[in-house]
Amino acid sequence: MGKNIDPEDLLRRVEILERAVLGTATGRKPKASAPSNAEAFDGATGGVRFLIAKGFFNSRRSFAEVEKAMQDNGYHYSKQAVQMPLGRLSTVGGPLVALKNKGKNVYVKRK
Repeated sequence: MGKNIDPEDLLRRVEILERAVLGTATGRKPKASAPSNAEAFDGATGGVRFLIAKGFFNSRRSFAEVEKAMQDNGYHYSKQAVQMPLGRLSTVGGPLVALKNKGKNVYVKRK
């Protein structure tokens, strides 16, 4: 396989495939008409995504603040169940970034 693959061409091809299969493309923001109510977001990950959509992470938030906000919006999960999506959504390319504040993680929306 001595052929060099252009990364931009590869990304373009993946976006075409995703549009064909999923009706979406990578790196695109959700449409404004997407539902923003809590029923549209399932599970602990859905709860965190709901808070992101609501603008909760526009400023730094501690884990305790995230957990309380989820409970206030009807998402009642264990600490471990909330920590997992926060960790996954704050990896490279995710919608959140985890920063250290006094030795503890705080979460904020990635710019």
